[in-house]
Amino acid sequence: MPTEKVQTVVVGSGVIGLAVAGKLAAAGHEVLVLEAEASGHCHTSARNSQVIHSGFLYPPGSLKAKLCVEGRRQLYDFCASRHVDHVKYEKLVIATDADQVAGLRGLCDTAIANGVHDLEFLCGAQARTLEPELRCHAAVLSPSTGVIDVSAFMHALEAEAVSHGAVFAYHSPVQSVCTIGDGFTLQIADPDRTRIACTNLVNAAGVGAWDVARGVQGDDMMWLPPMTLVKACYFSLSSAKSPFERLIYPVSGSTGVHALRDVHGAARFGPTTEFLDPPRISYRHDRAADELESGIRTFWPDLPKYALQPDICGIRPRITLPGAPLADFLIAGPRVHAIPRLVHLFGIESPGLTSSLAIADHVLDELAAA
Repeated sequence: MPTEKVQTVVVGSGVIGLAVAGKLAAAGHEVLVLEAEASGHCHTSARNSQVIHSGFLYPPGSLKAKLCVEGRRQLYDFCASRHVDHVKYEKLVIATDADQVAGLRGLCDTAIANGVHDLEFLCGAQARTLEPELRCHAAVLSPSTGVIDVSAFMHALEAEAVSHGAVFAYHSPVQSVCTIGDGFTLQIADPDRTRIACTNLVNAAGVGAWDVARGVQGDDMMWLPPMTLVKACYFSLSSAKSPFERLIYPVSGSTGVHALRDVHGAARFGPTTEFLDPPRISYRHDRAADELESGIRTFWPDLPKYALQPDICGIRPRITLPGAPLADFLIAGPRVHAIPRLVHLFGIESPGLTSSLAIADHVLDELAAA
């Protein structure tokens, strides 16, 4: 079969793939985006909390910290200029007992180290002045936290990429990648058995990134990180009104039950977590509300009985094993795997959405250094 030729291929059209494609196209690359599904809205990007994070929850010096802070700045600017719905609800990180207050003060120190200077420490009474329904000993207020209409954001990113000449091909799963000469030849698992030659290749396939990486011929894969899929299920309130004006997070950060809102103000609680055995992926909402109720009542004692109903479920692609501390983003360029002009992205879970535009800049830097 004839081989199509293009300068740069991006595999995956989730938030990260779209952001990378747009920045590459704007920088003058001829870009083709390959998406295995009918849409990039099928998996992780469209099935998450939709939170725009401030950047104070991540270890100083990590990619998550650096790219979240820079990505948040770019994201708010992008939403404002492209009229993407978003709301700065603010976030309260809370200590539900006295033993957790020291953890809150530690967050304030981490925030300063990460360049986040707008946090405010509140005693319990001050927090309850803001949120009368809230029970806590103390809290930290983050005024730069918000939420975004993720679907609208993805459509805006795609429009941005297309405006700079990027082309999208759906139902185009990558079967294998050969490294040939100064580039790559991709075999597509479509009815036409299409082959595509490119000079640069970016693997932003999310939960499918491991399959793409294993399909690269000539790489011993000794560097490939472990794959852990975490199913996260959320619940909404049977009544539309949220008990809180702000987002409520436990001091433990990424663990525990969160009280969230969408851009329309509707309340959502979660997540429950379940470790899946790859490649088993199911978005069926099969978790019981009572898994969350006791956690919610630690900060909202007046949660009515039977008030929770199933909402969205998503899959988080992690690169840490169950029970281990969460790893940093892995943006694996030639310095990791020694193949020029190839970048893989792994473990892009929270705060991947917030960081997406900054992650795209990082990918461009990796390609330029090849």
